[in-house]
Amino acid sequence: MSVLSFLLTLLALLAHSPLPTAPAQASQPMLNFPVPAGVANQLFYLQRDPNTNTIIYQLNVNSAGKIEEEEPINVFWLRYDEQGQRKDLNYIQRKFAYGLSAEKTGPEKYVLKFAAYNKVPFYLMRWAADKAFHVFTVVNNKQIVLTRVYLRIEGGTFWVPNVRYIEFKGWDATTRAAIVTRIAV
Repeated sequence: MSVLSFLLTLLALLAHSPLPTAPAQASQPMLNFPVPAGVANQLFYLQRDPNTNTIIYQLNVNSAGKIEEEEPINVFWLRYDEQGQRKDLNYIQRKFAYGLSAEKTGPEKYVLKFAAYNKVPFYLMRWAADKAFHVFTVVNNKQIVLTRVYLRIEGGTFWVPNVRYIEFKGWDATTRAAIVTRIAV
């Protein structure tokens, strides 16, 4: 499966509204995924089959601790299948798949779009509740402060993977309750 086809599939699915909820008996991840720890300014991470390598989305700040307005998010791999080292995305991954574009829409507020599909917006902004930057999105009519995205892939081909569901994890921006929402594919 290519990175491009993976993200195209993910983001195409997110563009449809309303998003159906996956049945409770949906299959569980087959791999035991690590939870990234110790990444300064981590916003959220993305994991998917067929391996445990993880894509990290990190707030990009300068030496004074201020957000870099031209490129507010760093995106990179934690290659758990290769001794857990950090590795930059390659050109194709950055420009056509996992990379994000950011458009400033106000003071400390950005609309984010994945490179592979730009019709599903995410929002980077400082949250009044804790004064920290977070990435927000809306799933099943709930605004979520995003911490993890997971794609369950079962078979398919290199260019057309069979994505069973997409899972969003974080907390409800209104109630602060932990939330895990799956959408069936």
